[in-house]
Amino acid sequence: MALPVRQQVTYWGVAAAGLGFALWGLGDVILPFLVGGAIAYFLDPVADRLERLGLSRVAATATIATIATLAFVILALAIVPMLVRQLGQLVETAPEIARRLQSFLTTSFPSLMEQGSVINETLASVGEAVKARGGELAQTVLSSAMGVVNAVVFIVVVPVVAFYMLLDWDRMVAKIDGWLPRDHAGTVRMLAQRIDRVLSGFVRGQISVCLILATFYAGALMAAGLNFGLIAGVIAGGLTFIPYVGALVGGALAIGLALFQFWGDWMSIGIVAAIFAAGQFLEGNVITPRLVGNSVGLHPLWLIFALSAFGTLFGFVGMLVAVPVAAVIGVLTRFALDHYLAGRLYMGLSGRDEAGPEVLAASEPDAETPKET
Repeated sequence: MALPVRQQVTYWGVAAAGLGFALWGLGDVILPFLVGGAIAYFLDPVADRLERLGLSRVAATATIATIATLAFVILALAIVPMLVRQLGQLVETAPEIARRLQSFLTTSFPSLMEQGSVINETLASVGEAVKARGGELAQTVLSSAMGVVNAVVFIVVVPVVAFYMLLDWDRMVAKIDGWLPRDHAGTVRMLAQRIDRVLSGFVRGQISVCLILATFYAGALMAAGLNFGLIAGVIAGGLTFIPYVGALVGGALAIGLALFQFWGDWMSIGIVAAIFAAGQFLEGNVITPRLVGNSVGLHPLWLIFALSAFGTLFGFVGMLVAVPVAAVIGVLTRFALDHYLAGRLYMGLSGRDEAGPEVLAASEPDAETPKET
């Protein structure tokens, strides 16, 4: 006999409250495990594909771990030092960029750059402000990140957690499936399948898009000779998850730096602009349709709100879990809305017969049981 609805709501509410309390109180402790679990979730399809090619789960996990270790070594030895160096150079160059822009505007638009005008005073102070505060801001970000978790422990624990979770992922999913309440197992599996579809479609897909575009932009801009091409490419790729923002911010930064560096060499400036045009074409027509698709159901505004809210409530750990929790809330909300549209509260006593088959079908659990959630 199933428990009354009130008791079920109580139990699920207590479980949700316990999860929130754990995130709030144990954030520093569980952070490496959350990151390791996220990495394992991200790489599980790769391990499954290697298994289908004939490798055992152990061999597939070891192969992925070896490739990831090589990528991390290359990143730590080549990319990160260059990125930090370019960031420092950009902070030091900011006053000169502001002075050149001020000189250009004074020559081209003298009426806007009169002594004492708002634009004149703003440009005169912005470069020095960036130089004075840029290094301090970067140091604050780094120190606060190190304050959240010990860097050495983080670097050691996360790969170990990710390795073992990836190795045992299918067994863990099967074990959790066996713990589901029998009266609601079908519904929970259906919701988990939908959540996995959203997360795999958006998180895995969008992270892949960001990495591909960041690599493309950074490599192309550096090949074009732009002094700060790595920074501009990383910014443009990293902000790609928000439609148009990555291209606008990264493109404006790269073209502005190209104007500063290549003024008069319109061919080089045109090459920088063409790089972003090509990147946008590839993103909109090739990369995003293949890796993300069009029906993941996570609106950028909802993601920004979730990141802001969870970051405020739970700090850095909250920002890590914001997207998965946003996906879960979105799926549960749509599920509740489907039941409402097919229920008596919305349809009335005689309206259910008028409901379309798609509305009624949406409220029924999927018959297929997913392999993994």
